[in-house]
Amino acid sequence: MLADSSGSLPVRTEEDIVASRQKVRALTQQLKFSLVDQTKMITAASELSRNTVVHGGGGIMRWELLDEGVRRGLRLHFEDTGPGIKDLKLALTDGWTSGGGMGLGLPGSKRLVHEFELHSVPGEGTRVSITRWK
Repeated sequence: MLADSSGSLPVRTEEDIVASRQKVRALTQQLKFSLVDQTKMITAASELSRNTVVHGGGGIMRWELLDEGVRRGLRLHFEDTGPGIKDLKLALTDGWTSGGGMGLGLPGSKRLVHEFELHSVPGEGTRVSITRWK
């Protein structure tokens, strides 16, 4: 069994975004991800943590280390109770932004991982789950 196989961190401030990146770095190193795969997962986590703070008003990052026989991976969940996303298809369009950013957050994060799941209800919040396999 993998140490530290699940847990959570608050994602409410800039410091929390940094802490989430550091945690994901430690988890990907524990899983012996290549440097490229570590960077992809850390980048996706950074983008989604920032979205959680900026657009969701803060929330939580949960993680699970996955061990499926020969396959090992990391699944992250970013959850908030903010305003939600009205148009999921638009939010996943390259170049579209609801703020002053470059519009790379959600679609960019999706490209960096093997599995991407987005669930949002306007007025209730958003949950994004990402998984990368070694």
